[in-house]
Amino acid sequence: MTTPSRHPLAALREPSTIRARCAAITQAVEHGRSGHFKLDRSRLPELAQRVAALTRERFPDLRIPYHSRWRHFEAGGVDRKGELDALLAGRSPAEVARARIDLTVVSVLLDAGAGAQWRYTERPELDTLALPVHRQKRDDLLAMLGAAAGTASSAKPEVDEVPDAAPEIPASSADPSAAPSAATSPPPSRATFTRSEGLGVASFRAFVAGVFSADPADPLRADALALKRLDAAALRAVFQSSPSNPLVGLEGRAALLARLGELLEEQARQHGGAARPGRLFDTLTQDGQRTELAAGDILRELVGTYAPIWTSGSRVLGLPAGDVWPHLWAGADTLPATSPGGPAPHRATGGWVPFHKLSQWLVYSLLEPFEWAGVKVTGLDALSGLPEYRNGGLLLDGGVIVPRHASDLAKTWKTSSEFVIEWRALTVTLLDELAVLVRAELGATAEQLPLARILEGGTWAAGRQIARELREGGAPPVQIDSDGTVF
Repeated sequence: MTTPSRHPLAALREPSTIRARCAAITQAVEHGRSGHFKLDRSRLPELAQRVAALTRERFPDLRIPYHSRWRHFEAGGVDRKGELDALLAGRSPAEVARARIDLTVVSVLLDAGAGAQWRYTERPELDTLALPVHRQKRDDLLAMLGAAAGTASSAKPEVDEVPDAAPEIPASSADPSAAPSAATSPPPSRATFTRSEGLGVASFRAFVAGVFSADPADPLRADALALKRLDAAALRAVFQSSPSNPLVGLEGRAALLARLGELLEEQARQHGGAARPGRLFDTLTQDGQRTELAAGDILRELVGTYAPIWTSGSRVLGLPAGDVWPHLWAGADTLPATSPGGPAPHRATGGWVPFHKLSQWLVYSLLEPFEWAGVKVTGLDALSGLPEYRNGGLLLDGGVIVPRHASDLAKTWKTSSEFVIEWRALTVTLLDELAVLVRAELGATAEQLPLARILEGGTWAAGRQIARELREGGAPPVQIDSDGTVF
């Protein structure tokens, strides 16, 4: 197996390269070389004040959790983690960690844009069409086929992704021993959710129901066989999608999970172990021997291991590189010319800027499952801010990133377009600058408020807030034609 330091794409997998390449593009924009954008850093202090004020409103004691998929599992103030903990009671700590990682990986990979019209109503039962074949009953299938285009969510109250005031964070989010017993586990809320919260709650319900498991005796897992069999029809049932309640990108999401299943199967065949996402726990902790990990190590493992599933990303040197894109100002390789103990890595990856947005979102979302398992994760700020439409939208709507042509915001852009690449690169650089100002406003240090908490406090919520003020429905300022595997 090729070691990470000698891999041809090693430079593009380094967290430091993300910032370096984005800084190079930002510098070119500062020098007036961009035909798309210019910068107005004088607007940063005002934006920092907005973010700080919203952070204080949502978290008055500044006890801010990580920006994570697990926040969406808390939507509506429901302790779904406690529910899962009760269901997992009696399993070994390692197996509990694997199950949590299974859930996290699958849920994050399903977390693409939902569209403005889509709604999800949480309820105890799951549509039969969402279940694996071995869990389906013929009569239920026939009934479901007739109801597949129903509009169950049309009359429910809406709960948006970020409430006006943050719900209380359940005690079990910080302390796994605080989980309730199975007898006191709360039922689904029956509230209606939209966007990321809806996607998170829907994927949680699907996981608990065993949608991602091929083992009838163990529904609380995700495994290769079930992921390979999952199709768009099943996801349509999981997400209650219909012509009147459309969810974009179902085919792309199903294909992504199928590729993940194939990859996990191949890994198990080559290296042994279970063919499930939870094998990350064993790989990264060396079968439980390591009790401390660097966030950068988790990212390198994810980007390297999962590279084959990102077919919509770029290919560099003929290899799948994922969320990596070419740009004239992206700069050169940052790795040294020689590597100890072996030949130099390829130096032909200059001119490519890595973002690895979904992979970094996954790392942020895995911090707690590892920490709950007793593994300390260090170096959080090695990860960058997430270059997506809420953080990037905050900087656009806040007047820091200024389009040279207002008409550009009326267009729909490809992920690979120069416009989107520059916007995302500027977002990475400026989020670091904004974080410094936000900490000053809140009187906190970088150790107290790492970027993972600034985002949650934070920039992502402020991006939605300002979007609501400016556009009906809170639509982001940039429209992107994406298959759901980058944004």
